[in-house]
Amino acid sequence: MMPPTQLDISSPQQKTSWRCAVCGFVFEGEKPPKGCPVCHSPSPEFIIFKSKEQLRYDGAKFDVLIINGSTHRAGNTSYMADIAEEYLREQGVSCRRFNLSEYHIDYCWCCYAVRAESCAYPCRNKNDDMPAFHQMLAQAKAVIIASPINWNGMSGRLKIFLDRTTCMENLYHLNKPGLTEGKVAGILVCGHEDGAIKTAMDVWLNLQQLGYILAPFGIAFRTHGSQFNSSTDKEFFRSDELIVRHTKGVVNNVIKMMQLDAEARLKGNLVPVTE
Repeated sequence: MMPPTQLDISSPQQKTSWRCAVCGFVFEGEKPPKGCPVCHSPSPEFIIFKSKEQLRYDGAKFDVLIINGSTHRAGNTSYMADIAEEYLREQGVSCRRFNLSEYHIDYCWCCYAVRAESCAYPCRNKNDDMPAFHQMLAQAKAVIIASPINWNGMSGRLKIFLDRTTCMENLYHLNKPGLTEGKVAGILVCGHEDGAIKTAMDVWLNLQQLGYILAPFGIAFRTHGSQFNSSTDKEFFRSDELIVRHTKGVVNNVIKMMQLDAEARLKGNLVPVTE
């Protein structure tokens, strides 16, 4: 006699909420969608959607802070950040990497415009994720910032991030000890076409006002070209040897400069010249 058929009473797999880190679209499913129906971003841009918790810095020391300033956490600029992060770890250098699209950073309140004393560190806006980034900038020995090219300049997300460092720059105007002079910087820029040098210089102008030292040969940039459809950029960059060699070169130079410990040697011996 055949055994009785047993009913499948297993519950269906629980659906997960996925949020597009680019536009905020929320999708319910076991896996993220193949692409965002709103902004057309690919599946890797989706992250698990959960109640937002403010970013906190745990106080643990590390050497290099990597900031991916692109709106796309898994795009071409992110690829340069991936290379940088992997190379740092290969060299035994501790680092932390953040994609700004995954965090909440408010626009600068421009307290300085009211009165200089109102713009102070810690920042008056303690309600978003930027205070944790302030603390990590103050602790890390170096920062590597990766930016896309948006209209011949940095991304809006990165601009807001750098705007929010004003409270750290303003320490010098208030005759208080600075937190970033003598630290090392490297800059990575990736884009479809023109504007790489200008983008890098825009980022650098912010960092040098904070007292950072640009590593020798500390800027790497790579573009594809306006004659190509932007949909071909991903394949181009990921098969390009130059983007790998130049990115690793910048990271190597940041490491070598960091090992000179210029921050300790220069601390208290510089004349802040900022605006």
